[in-house]
Amino acid sequence: MKIAVFGTGTVGRALAAAFTRLGHEVVLGTRDPGETAARTTPDAMGGPPFNEWLAGHRGIRLATFPEAAGDSEVVVNATNGAASLGALAAAGEARLAGKVLVDVSNPLDFSQGMPPVLNPVNTESLGERIQRSFPAARVVKTLNTMNAGLMVDPRGLADGEHSVFVSGDDTEAKNVVTGLLAELGHRDIIDLGDITSARGAEMVLPLWLRLFGALGTPDFNFKVVRRG
Repeated sequence: MKIAVFGTGTVGRALAAAFTRLGHEVVLGTRDPGETAARTTPDAMGGPPFNEWLAGHRGIRLATFPEAAGDSEVVVNATNGAASLGALAAAGEARLAGKVLVDVSNPLDFSQGMPPVLNPVNTESLGERIQRSFPAARVVKTLNTMNAGLMVDPRGLADGEHSVFVSGDDTEAKNVVTGLLAELGHRDIIDLGDITSARGAEMVLPLWLRLFGALGTPDFNFKVVRRG
């Protein structure tokens, strides 16, 4: 498949590299490809400078948001939650129309300090805002409840025996995303329902952040244990 990944941070890089390894044609979307490609300082998480990372992933092309979205079949929003609507708007509604739009972002609000809070929350979700802003896109919320390493290598923890969720209004789009999740190695894929169920998935984040603080590591995930 032709997959556009929006966002050049830890999550975007991890997903782009993983989808490339799986044989998909991947392009990374960013506002200014020239500026992004010239970055020579470590990223926010202490990872290698982007220019070094890109040099080691020659199968991945860098493009503007509109260029990346234009020829893609699937668009993955891995941008900062606060910037997601702007990044997608830069791509253009027409270029997103009819496409599977996978939203892995979280609406973290740092305006009140640490730990961040969610905005929106409870009565709305970022996934819903994206679907409402781009009604012709087929939005599926997933992967936002775990760190980037587990997104792309779930079997690296408990042999993959943990859960991932999907939310969305379009059944066919959810089937496409479920297939991609299975390719990544996810085994327990739970369909929560329509896009409003993204509220629950996003509200996992306050608990996730506190578990991160208590455990001292982001290498954990949730497992839904049930009968039958």
